[in-house]
Amino acid sequence: MKRQGSTRRSQGIVQVALFAALIIVMASIPFLGYIPLGFTRATIIHIPVILGSILLGPRKGAVLGGIFGLTSLAVNTFTPNATSFVFSPFYSLGDVHGNFASLIICLVPRILTGVIPYFVYRFVCRILGDTSTKKRVALGIAGFCGAMTNTLLVMNLIYLFFGDSYGAAKGVAGNAIYPLILSIIGINGIPEAIVATLLVAIIGQPLLRFTAAKHT
Repeated sequence: MKRQGSTRRSQGIVQVALFAALIIVMASIPFLGYIPLGFTRATIIHIPVILGSILLGPRKGAVLGGIFGLTSLAVNTFTPNATSFVFSPFYSLGDVHGNFASLIICLVPRILTGVIPYFVYRFVCRILGDTSTKKRVALGIAGFCGAMTNTLLVMNLIYLFFGDSYGAAKGVAGNAIYPLILSIIGINGIPEAIVATLLVAIIGQPLLRFTAAKHT
């Protein structure tokens, strides 16, 4: 029993390491993990985080989400754009400085992106059933929810902690700031969520089968 438990722990560490390596590689390759759009960055790094959450569970998913957040911190510190102060306490723009709130924005939504998809997937499977088609639907819904967790929390925390400064960096002020936030959610967040829905549904099912086969 002890040997079996040790083997499972070792397998868990290897699985987390593989997903973590994928996240880091995606973050390191230009135009792959973080896609510069001039005014902001789109991302697909949440996809391995979501898959890791569903396959490995919420604790390991949270670790992967934290790694995702750390890659965002590194990218916005070493290759900043005009709004990188909202993600990095080490970057400033004029009189506006990143601070501890930047770390909250950078890490908390990404950690939760590694937690929430697991529970969404389990919940939807419990409601729909356990067939192959219904699992694929559950995977897609979990992918969508994971991506939107990241987008909605990041953008609303930016508004909460840096609303005026973020608006100034974008050239808007006052009542126009939150509509700007909503437009970014629509322009970036919705397409990212649709991509996550499709990829998690397509990639997740064979990975689930492979994982189940290893434990039988």
